[in-house]
Amino acid sequence: MATTTNPPTDPTPSDPKVAAATLDFLLIELVPLAQRMAVELHARDTALLAASMDRSLALNTSTSGGALGLTSSGLTSSSAAEKRQSVKSMGTNTAGGAGTNKDVEDEDEDEERRSEDVMWRLDALGYRVGQGLVERFSANTPRPTTPLDMIKFICKDLWQLVFRKQIDNLKTNHRGTFVLTDNKFMALGRMSADTRRGPRGADEALGKAQPFLYFPCGIIRGALSGFGLNVTVHAESTELPQATFQIRTVGSKP
Repeated sequence: MATTTNPPTDPTPSDPKVAAATLDFLLIELVPLAQRMAVELHARDTALLAASMDRSLALNTSTSGGALGLTSSGLTSSSAAEKRQSVKSMGTNTAGGAGTNKDVEDEDEDEERRSEDVMWRLDALGYRVGQGLVERFSANTPRPTTPLDMIKFICKDLWQLVFRKQIDNLKTNHRGTFVLTDNKFMALGRMSADTRRGPRGADEALGKAQPFLYFPCGIIRGALSGFGLNVTVHAESTELPQATFQIRTVGSKP
C-alpha cells in the first residue's frame, strides 16, 4: 500500500528560525539605515540653508538697490552676482591655503555631526524597544526592586530574549556602577579585522563596530527606565566580538 507524505510547508513569520533570522538582519541593517538617514537629512538641511541665504541676499540687494534709485533689473542682478562671488572668494583666496583648511574643518565638523545624529537616533530606538520589552514580558511577574536585581534581569532574561544568550560576566562596585561583558556579542559576531594591515586594521575594525553598540545601550537604558531606574550606559569593544557595557546609576559615585 502506497504511503503519502505531506509536502514541506513554507516557513512563516511565526517560525522561530524565521523570527531569529529577521531580528539578526534588523540589528545588522539598523546602523547603515541610520547612517543613510543622517546623510540625507544633512544634505536636505544644507540645501535649505543655502536657499535661505540666497533669498536673503537677493532681498537685501533689491532693497538697497531701490533706496539708491537703482531700479534697473540688470544692475540689481549684477550687484547680487557680485556679492555672491565676493562671498565665495572669501573662503578660497584668504592667506593662500586658508580656504582649503577651512573646507577640511567644515567636513570634519559635518562628519562629527552626522556621527552624533546616528548615535542619538540608534540610542532612542533602543530605548523605546527596551521599555516595550519590559512592559510586555514583566507584566505578569514580580518586578525587581533593587538595582542589582534589575541588572540581573538585564543579564539573564532580557539579553537571552534579544540576543539569545546571557551576559557572560557581571561586575559591580556596589556603589551604582555595573560592568556587563558579552564575550561573543551577536551584533559583532560577523565582523573581522584586516590582519594584513596590522594594528591599524584592528583599530579601524573597532571603530566601525562602535555604532553597533548604540542600539543595545538604548535597550538597556529603556529597560531600566521601565523599572524606574535612571542610568547612563557606555559601551566599547576592545577585541571583536567582545562588547563591554558600563552602566552607572544617575547620582552614583565612580
